[in-house]
Amino acid sequence: MYPGIPFPEINPVLFQWGWFAVRWYSLAYIFGILGAWWMARKMSEKSQSTFTVLKIDDFLIWATLGIIFGGRIGYCLFYNLRYYLEFPAQILAVWQGGMSFHGGLLGVMVATILFALKKRISMLSMGDILVCVAPIGLFLGRLANFINGELFGRVTHAVPWAMIFPEGGPDPRHPSQLYEAGVEGILLFVILNTLWWFVPAIRNRRGVLSGLFFILYGIGRFLLEYTREPDAHLGLIWGGFSMGQILCAPMVALGILLILISRKNPIYHQEQ
Repeated sequence: MYPGIPFPEINPVLFQWGWFAVRWYSLAYIFGILGAWWMARKMSEKSQSTFTVLKIDDFLIWATLGIIFGGRIGYCLFYNLRYYLEFPAQILAVWQGGMSFHGGLLGVMVATILFALKKRISMLSMGDILVCVAPIGLFLGRLANFINGELFGRVTHAVPWAMIFPEGGPDPRHPSQLYEAGVEGILLFVILNTLWWFVPAIRNRRGVLSGLFFILYGIGRFLLEYTREPDAHLGLIWGGFSMGQILCAPMVALGILLILISRKNPIYHQEQ
């Protein structure tokens, strides 16, 4: 049994000037979006995709709105619907926290569909690039969760790196935010980008990478949820699963469907 490592004292506010404060969490969103935008442009130049550099620039605001509105609405619907039905004005109180990855994902998916229809480009061609750059934001976001000392893991005495979080009581817990940063961010980034940059047969068949993202993220997040403390107001639901695990199930199903669809898609040499 291990006693646990004290949580490092990291101020969630990088600096403050009067009422204006710059938080690590907001910087994670800003640099995650800008980093994804920069890399998507490089990928478009490499592949000569119909999702061109100019279209990526245009899509930046669409994606940002999809992440923010989707993440907030998703949190309200999936994680605390009863509270927000009782106090609907609190939906706008984003400074109090409360964003959902699955909601943000749905927001970006809606933005992608609408943008693709408007610009008359392939949704899957867009998606294959977007899923390769999304782990940048996921990695930074999980690091910000760790700095905030939120979304910590379950109690454990079995690992020497367990931490005692200020809001988690006296018992050591899994630093699940770091696990998720490693799996959702680093591992997913390496796998998808290795396939995109070095395996043309996969890059040139629309939908494969999008499908792999949904499958790999869904399975990874599902397993990591066993180390993460469930939301206090929800606990474990539906057969002992957390809300995060339940929301990952349709992700895996959608990923499998995209893989099956991709097998019927011709290899598009004009977007190599």
